[in-house]
Amino acid sequence: MHPARLTTATALAAAAAATLTAVTGCTEKSDAKAGGNTVEVTATDDKCEVSTTKLRAGHVELAIENKGSKVTEVYLLFPDDRIVSERENIGPGTKQKLTAEVKSGSYQIACKPGMKGDGIRQKVTVSGGKTVKRDPRLDKAVADYRAYAQEQADATLPKVKLFTDAVREGDIEAAKKAYSNSRIGWERTEPVAESFGDIDPKVDVREDGLEEGQDLEKDWTGWHRLERALWKDKKIGEREKELATRLDKDLKGWQNRVGKAEITPTSMANGAKELLDEVATGKVTGEEERYSHTDLVDFKANVEGAEKAYGLLKAVASENDPALTKELDKQFAALDKLLETYRRGGGKDSYTYTSYDKVGKADRKELQDGVNALAEPLSKLAAAVVGSK
Repeated sequence: MHPARLTTATALAAAAAATLTAVTGCTEKSDAKAGGNTVEVTATDDKCEVSTTKLRAGHVELAIENKGSKVTEVYLLFPDDRIVSERENIGPGTKQKLTAEVKSGSYQIACKPGMKGDGIRQKVTVSGGKTVKRDPRLDKAVADYRAYAQEQADATLPKVKLFTDAVREGDIEAAKKAYSNSRIGWERTEPVAESFGDIDPKVDVREDGLEEGQDLEKDWTGWHRLERALWKDKKIGEREKELATRLDKDLKGWQNRVGKAEITPTSMANGAKELLDEVATGKVTGEEERYSHTDLVDFKANVEGAEKAYGLLKAVASENDPALTKELDKQFAALDKLLETYRRGGGKDSYTYTSYDKVGKADRKELQDGVNALAEPLSKLAAAVVGSK
């Protein structure tokens, strides 16, 4: 999970929007032309300028430029902080495009310099009650992906119970053995879980991902808190047993809500890119699983989830941009082949991989290059799905 997700409560979000310009420096450019469906978003270290705050229902493009000195993220949010779509890991001096599908209503655009906190926000309004006319194949892709996300959640709960039962029994070795396998379904579909805003910080936040003012011992919960207890502290106390039960409960909430997630063809495409961003910012660096060193299991699951979304969208995308899908096929195959070299026994369905602390600097660079080679064309998938370049 990327450090510090957006967790502001609904009521606070509404109040913050009213005072946004005065407090945060988030402004609308004076030369904005209302009514267009492209929003120029200029992010700096203390501002988030948007070219227009009025959009039409349908497909919207955020043309993002980071003019600040910090890596940033840009989110398109529902008023209650659920994520419509996002683009992470936007380096200083770089540009990104984000294509999303929106209905009429109120939204917020949030820039997060340094990828921390709730972001500098601007309220935008979408008008027009017309729904997007989709290729029937895309409706089927959404339905199939929704079923896939639910299947992953349903399959995760029993695997998590094996892990949490071992924790409650005080069996460190059994808990270690069950840990990485319990995370596979979550990692495959993480953008769906993150879209709710409140689940991810409960179950997947890292030690340095807590919000300012949160207490490490009191507020840190989820998989990685237990990971630290097992591999670093090497002990299971009453607190860890309580956290195991809470993890079961929180993930049950995720399972129950997956079917209600807002999923569109563009959110599937953007979610595939988000999964590659997760790899780039957490797995390749070794930050995600810093105690267990099971990063390559998460890495593989992220790539599988991205490939699943791409596969469901490929038929339409290939007609709109055949060169892009040819490149994506090539880069997915190359990254899959590279990951196979780190699998340790058990066949292609095994999730036993080399411990990441045994992967040297040169090999990590090779993995990073493979991720980057896939992430760049994958960032264009949403535009290809809606037929724009």
